[in-house]
Amino acid sequence: MAYMQESPVLVYDVGGSHVAAAVCLGRNLQLGPQTRASYPSEQSSAAFIHFLHDLGTKAASGFAPPTGATLAFPGPFDFAVGISLMHHKLPYLYGVNLRLALAEAFGWEPCQVGFLNDAGAHLLGEVGAGAAQGATRAIGVTLGTGTGSAFAVDGRLVVHGKGVPPNGEIWNLPFEDGIVEDFLSSRALIASYRRRTGVESDVKTIAAAAAHDPVAAEVFMEFGRHLGQVIAAKLTEFMPEVIVLGGGISRAAELFLPAAESELGSTSPKLRLSALQDSAPLVGCAVARFSR
Repeated sequence: MAYMQESPVLVYDVGGSHVAAAVCLGRNLQLGPQTRASYPSEQSSAAFIHFLHDLGTKAASGFAPPTGATLAFPGPFDFAVGISLMHHKLPYLYGVNLRLALAEAFGWEPCQVGFLNDAGAHLLGEVGAGAAQGATRAIGVTLGTGTGSAFAVDGRLVVHGKGVPPNGEIWNLPFEDGIVEDFLSSRALIASYRRRTGVESDVKTIAAAAAHDPVAAEVFMEFGRHLGQVIAAKLTEFMPEVIVLGGGISRAAELFLPAAESELGSTSPKLRLSALQDSAPLVGCAVARFSR
């Protein structure tokens, strides 16, 4: 039985190793069942477009035909035009006009396809239906392979203004003897553990060991101290009411959040964990779509 909905849209989250897609049923931000799949083995733009079309078609099964799509993509990316500028990731998409290609694949006009930075989509999801609901000024920080960030005022993303770094990005801001991402990322945790133990591990394993391994526990506490210091030095000028933490590392928040809060003190902005987690970018795409 088909769901009754006048004009659903497709929303996508293009992640580090897989893509998620779902139908959004309207301004209430209700999502249909999510469909997820790893990147296709064939590394070509044609294969990737076919992959996105197939994934969206599966996500839309049982719904009225979608009237467009919004996709959360990592940068560098020309979001206004719909062209990837990434060399290091998905290099076969470099310079490809994904807006035109997807519109053609679905039989839409190009204006029916939109794009959004993945960190911005995550924050918009939390503003619309998650941990930042009701906040006038909010920051989202995603902690994972890299350090993503986004700033929002009155429910809209901003990339300039008082306290907003260029393009709303904090990953490359100077911090200690490097940049922020050198201290707030998966590779920072892995490097810290390797430096102390000589053992090469991954973040999930280090987190699991923290309950009985004091070195693993200290690695996460150090991460929390760095997070608190970055927030104090780089984010407070924006005067956010809330800072939402997402990304894979945030799932181990109990290991680093107390250290971050201790570093900040009682007058700091509220630090909240993502309420929507993996769904946040999809919901954020819907927020962007229906607030146009």
